[in-house]
Amino acid sequence: MTFTIGKEEFGADRSTFVLPEDITQLASMEDIGATVLAVYMRCLYDHLKVANMLNMVGFIDPAQVSTNTGSLTDRSRIVASRLQKTDGEQIFMMPYNPGRHWVLLIVRAKKETVYSLDPLPENRVVNEEAKNMVNSAIKIYNSHIGRQGRKAPIWKTLPGTPKQPSSVECGYYVMRFMRDIIMDPSLEFEKTIRRKFSDTFYVVFCIINDGPLKLPSLNRYTTSFSKGKEQAPYPQAAIDEVKNEWAKFICLHVD
Repeated sequence: MTFTIGKEEFGADRSTFVLPEDITQLASMEDIGATVLAVYMRCLYDHLKVANMLNMVGFIDPAQVSTNTGSLTDRSRIVASRLQKTDGEQIFMMPYNPGRHWVLLIVRAKKETVYSLDPLPENRVVNEEAKNMVNSAIKIYNSHIGRQGRKAPIWKTLPGTPKQPSSVECGYYVMRFMRDIIMDPSLEFEKTIRRKFSDTFYVVFCIINDGPLKLPSLNRYTTSFSKGKEQAPYPQAAIDEVKNEWAKFICLHVD
Protein backbone atom coordinates (compact mmCIF):
# COMPACT_ATOMS: atom_id res chain seq x y z
CA MET A 1 0.00 0.00 0.00
CA THR A 2 1.30 3.44 -0.94
CA PHE A 3 1.23 6.17 1.68
CA THR A 4 2.03 9.80 0.86
CA ILE A 5 3.55 12.26 3.33
CA GLY A 6 3.51 15.92 2.38
CA LYS A 7 6.08 18.60 3.00
CA GLU A 8 3.76 20.15 5.60
CA GLU A 9 4.36 17.16 7.88
CA PHE A 10 8.07 16.40 7.36
CA GLY A 11 9.36 19.27 5.24
CA ALA A 12 9.43 17.38 1.94
CA ASP A 13 6.98 15.39 -0.14
CA ARG A 14 7.63 11.67 -0.23
CA SER A 15 5.79 8.43 -0.76
CA THR A 16 6.41 5.28 1.21
CA PHE A 17 5.03 1.78 1.22
CA VAL A 18 3.14 0.24 4.10
CA LEU A 19 4.06 -3.42 3.71
CA PRO A 20 2.13 -6.44 4.98
CA GLU A 21 4.93 -7.09 7.45
CA ASP A 22 4.45 -3.57 8.91
CA ILE A 23 0.84 -4.41 9.68
CA THR A 24 1.69 -7.87 10.99
CA GLN A 25 4.42 -6.53 13.25
CA LEU A 26 2.11 -3.88 14.69
CA ALA A 27 -0.72 -6.33 15.28
CA SER A 28 1.60 -8.86 16.91
CA MET A 29 3.50 -6.38 19.14
CA GLU A 30 6.77 -7.09 17.37
CA ASP A 31 9.57 -4.61 16.63
CA ILE A 32 8.30 -1.82 14.38
CA GLY A 33 10.20 0.28 11.86
CA ALA A 34 10.32 3.89 10.74
CA THR A 35 7.35 3.54 8.39
CA VAL A 36 4.98 2.62 11.20
CA LEU A 37 6.20 5.55 13.29
CA ALA A 38 5.97 7.98 10.35
CA VAL A 39 2.37 6.97 9.68
CA TYR A 40 1.43 7.59 13.30
CA MET A 41 3.18 10.96 13.25
CA ARG A 42 1.06 11.82 10.21
CA CYS A 43 -1.98 10.85 12.29
CA LEU A 44 -0.86 13.15 15.09
CA TYR A 45 -0.35 15.94 12.56
CA ASP A 46 -4.10 15.89 11.88
CA HIS A 47 -4.77 16.28 15.61
CA LEU A 48 -2.41 19.26 15.76
CA LYS A 49 -4.16 20.82 12.79
CA VAL A 50 -7.60 20.50 14.38
CA ALA A 51 -6.26 21.81 17.70
CA ASN A 52 -4.59 24.78 15.96
CA MET A 53 -1.18 23.70 17.28
CA LEU A 54 0.83 23.45 14.05
CA ASN A 55 2.84 26.52 15.03
CA MET A 56 3.77 24.78 18.29
CA VAL A 57 4.86 21.30 17.22
CA GLY A 58 6.65 19.90 14.18
CA PHE A 59 7.96 16.49 13.19
CA ILE A 60 11.23 15.18 11.79
CA ASP A 61 11.08 12.08 9.62
CA PRO A 62 12.61 9.12 11.52
CA ALA A 63 13.41 7.37 8.25
CA GLN A 64 15.78 10.18 7.24
CA VAL A 65 17.72 10.76 10.45
CA SER A 66 18.23 7.41 12.17
CA THR A 67 21.46 5.43 12.03
CA ASN A 68 22.33 3.84 8.65
CA THR A 69 20.15 6.24 6.65
CA GLY A 70 22.94 8.43 5.29
CA SER A 71 26.02 10.28 6.40
CA LEU A 72 26.02 12.18 9.67
CA THR A 73 26.53 15.42 7.74
CA ASP A 74 23.53 14.78 5.51
CA ARG A 75 21.31 13.90 8.44
CA SER A 76 22.40 17.01 10.34
CA ARG A 77 21.42 19.12 7.34
CA ILE A 78 18.00 17.45 7.19
CA VAL A 79 17.40 18.26 10.86
CA ALA A 80 18.69 21.81 10.37
CA SER A 81 16.35 22.31 7.43
CA ARG A 82 13.40 21.47 9.64
CA LEU A 83 14.62 23.69 12.48
CA GLN A 84 14.95 26.64 10.12
CA LYS A 85 11.19 26.47 9.66
CA THR A 86 10.62 26.80 13.39
CA ASP A 87 8.16 29.39 14.64
CA GLY A 88 9.45 30.86 17.88
CA GLU A 89 9.00 28.32 20.66
CA GLN A 90 8.04 25.45 18.32
CA ILE A 91 9.35 22.04 19.29
CA PHE A 92 10.26 19.23 16.90
CA MET A 93 9.63 15.59 17.75
CA MET A 94 12.21 13.24 16.30
CA PRO A 95 12.03 9.48 16.89
CA TYR A 96 15.58 8.19 16.55
CA ASN A 97 16.93 4.68 16.19
CA PRO A 98 20.65 4.20 16.99
CA GLY A 99 20.31 0.49 16.19
CA ARG A 100 17.39 -1.81 17.10
CA HIS A 101 15.96 0.60 19.64
CA TRP A 102 13.72 3.68 19.43
CA VAL A 103 14.01 6.79 21.58
CA LEU A 104 12.22 10.12 21.30
CA LEU A 105 14.21 13.34 20.96
CA ILE A 106 12.46 16.68 21.32
CA VAL A 107 14.38 19.59 19.84
CA ARG A 108 13.66 23.15 20.94
CA ALA A 109 16.01 25.13 18.72
CA LYS A 110 15.28 28.60 20.04
CA LYS A 111 16.36 27.54 23.54
CA GLU A 112 19.14 25.31 22.20
CA THR A 113 17.74 22.49 24.30
CA VAL A 114 17.13 18.83 23.45
CA TYR A 115 15.04 16.46 25.57
CA SER A 116 15.52 12.70 25.49
CA LEU A 117 12.82 10.17 26.37
CA ASP A 118 14.17 6.63 26.44
CA PRO A 119 11.77 3.78 27.29
CA LEU A 120 14.61 1.36 28.04
CA PRO A 121 15.05 0.80 31.79
CA GLU A 122 18.23 2.29 33.26
CA ASN A 123 19.38 3.53 29.85
CA ARG A 124 20.12 7.18 30.62
CA VAL A 125 23.09 7.80 28.31
CA VAL A 126 22.17 9.67 25.14
CA ASN A 127 23.61 8.15 21.97
CA GLU A 128 26.71 10.13 20.94
CA GLU A 129 25.89 10.03 17.24
CA ALA A 130 22.46 11.49 17.94
CA LYS A 131 24.03 14.26 20.03
CA ASN A 132 26.57 15.08 17.32
CA MET A 133 23.87 15.16 14.64
CA VAL A 134 21.47 17.42 16.55
CA ASN A 135 24.22 19.67 17.95
CA SER A 136 25.49 20.25 14.42
CA ALA A 137 21.95 20.96 13.22
CA ILE A 138 21.41 23.54 15.97
CA LYS A 139 24.73 25.17 15.06
CA ILE A 140 23.53 25.47 11.45
CA TYR A 141 20.22 26.86 12.71
CA ASN A 142 22.03 29.48 14.81
CA SER A 143 24.04 30.55 11.78
CA HIS A 144 20.83 30.78 9.77
CA ILE A 145 19.22 33.20 12.25
CA GLY A 146 22.47 35.11 12.88
CA ARG A 147 22.95 34.00 16.47
CA GLN A 148 26.24 32.94 18.02
CA GLY A 149 24.56 30.55 20.43
CA ARG A 150 25.94 28.42 23.23
CA LYS A 151 29.15 26.46 23.04
CA ALA A 152 27.01 23.30 23.14
CA PRO A 153 23.24 22.74 23.34
CA ILE A 154 21.70 21.59 26.61
CA TRP A 155 20.61 17.95 26.73
CA LYS A 156 18.05 16.79 29.29
CA THR A 157 16.91 13.26 30.03
CA LEU A 158 13.35 13.49 31.27
CA PRO A 159 12.62 11.40 34.37
CA GLY A 160 9.39 9.67 35.26
CA THR A 161 8.66 8.08 31.88
CA PRO A 162 7.19 4.57 31.67
CA LYS A 163 9.71 1.84 30.89
CA GLN A 164 9.18 -0.99 28.43
CA PRO A 165 8.83 -4.42 30.06
CA SER A 166 10.78 -6.33 27.38
CA SER A 167 12.87 -5.69 24.26
CA VAL A 168 10.17 -5.07 21.64
CA GLU A 169 7.96 -2.23 22.91
CA CYS A 170 10.23 0.78 22.34
CA GLY A 171 8.54 1.96 19.14
CA TYR A 172 5.09 1.74 20.69
CA TYR A 173 6.29 3.69 23.72
CA VAL A 174 7.71 6.43 21.52
CA MET A 175 4.34 6.71 19.76
CA ARG A 176 2.60 6.97 23.11
CA PHE A 177 5.13 9.54 24.38
CA MET A 178 4.34 11.78 21.41
CA ARG A 179 0.62 11.37 21.85
CA ASP A 180 0.66 12.17 25.56
CA ILE A 181 2.79 15.27 25.05
CA ILE A 182 0.75 16.90 22.28
CA MET A 183 -2.55 16.21 24.05
CA ASP A 184 -1.47 18.91 26.50
CA PRO A 185 -1.94 22.24 24.65
CA SER A 186 0.43 23.98 27.07
CA LEU A 187 3.28 21.69 25.95
CA GLU A 188 4.77 21.99 29.43
CA PHE A 189 6.00 18.42 29.19
CA GLU A 190 9.20 19.10 31.12
CA LYS A 191 7.17 20.09 34.19
CA THR A 192 4.16 17.83 33.82
CA ILE A 193 5.44 14.68 32.19
CA ARG A 194 5.21 12.57 35.35
CA ARG A 195 1.64 13.74 35.96
CA LYS A 196 0.67 13.17 32.32
CA PHE A 197 1.77 9.56 32.36
CA SER A 198 -0.07 9.00 35.64
CA ASP A 199 -3.16 10.52 34.00
CA THR A 200 -2.77 8.00 31.18
CA PHE A 201 -3.00 5.19 33.71
CA TYR A 202 -6.19 6.67 35.14
CA VAL A 203 -7.89 7.13 31.77
CA VAL A 204 -7.16 3.67 30.39
CA PHE A 205 -8.22 1.92 33.57
CA CYS A 206 -11.46 3.89 33.64
CA ILE A 207 -12.03 2.57 30.12
CA ILE A 208 -11.22 -0.99 31.15
CA ASN A 209 -13.54 -0.82 34.16
CA ASP A 210 -16.28 1.10 32.34
CA GLY A 211 -16.29 3.89 34.88
CA PRO A 212 -14.16 5.81 37.39
CA LEU A 213 -11.89 3.79 39.60
CA LYS A 214 -11.87 4.10 43.34
CA LEU A 215 -8.60 5.57 44.58
CA PRO A 216 -7.36 2.37 46.31
CA SER A 217 -7.71 0.48 43.03
CA LEU A 218 -5.83 3.15 41.11
CA ASN A 219 -3.04 3.53 43.65
CA ARG A 220 -1.45 0.18 42.87
CA TYR A 221 -0.93 1.33 39.28
CA THR A 222 0.24 4.91 39.91
CA THR A 223 2.26 4.60 43.11
CA SER A 224 5.48 3.98 41.19
CA PHE A 225 5.14 7.37 39.49
CA SER A 226 4.22 9.33 42.62
CA LYS A 227 7.28 7.94 44.38
CA GLY A 228 9.54 8.85 41.50
CA LYS A 229 10.29 5.33 40.28
CA GLU A 230 10.79 4.92 36.56
CA GLN A 231 10.37 1.21 35.95
CA ALA A 232 6.57 0.94 35.69
CA PRO A 233 5.38 0.14 32.15
CA TYR A 234 2.35 1.54 30.38
CA PRO A 235 -0.77 -0.57 30.79
CA GLN A 236 -1.37 -2.57 27.63
CA ALA A 237 -4.58 -0.62 27.03
CA ALA A 238 -2.52 2.56 26.53
CA ILE A 239 -0.45 0.85 23.84
CA ASP A 240 -3.52 -0.70 22.23
CA GLU A 241 -5.01 2.78 21.96
CA VAL A 242 -2.22 4.06 19.71
CA LYS A 243 -2.24 0.82 17.70
CA ASN A 244 -5.96 1.23 17.05
CA GLU A 245 -5.51 4.87 16.06
CA TRP A 246 -2.76 3.82 13.63
CA ALA A 247 -4.97 1.14 12.06
CA LYS A 248 -7.96 3.46 11.65
CA PHE A 249 -5.81 6.16 10.13
CA ILE A 250 -4.11 3.87 7.63
CA CYS A 251 -7.46 2.47 6.48
CA LEU A 252 -8.64 5.99 5.64
CA HIS A 253 -5.49 7.27 3.91
CA VAL A 254 -3.72 4.56 1.94
CA ASP A 255 -3.95 4.59 -1.85
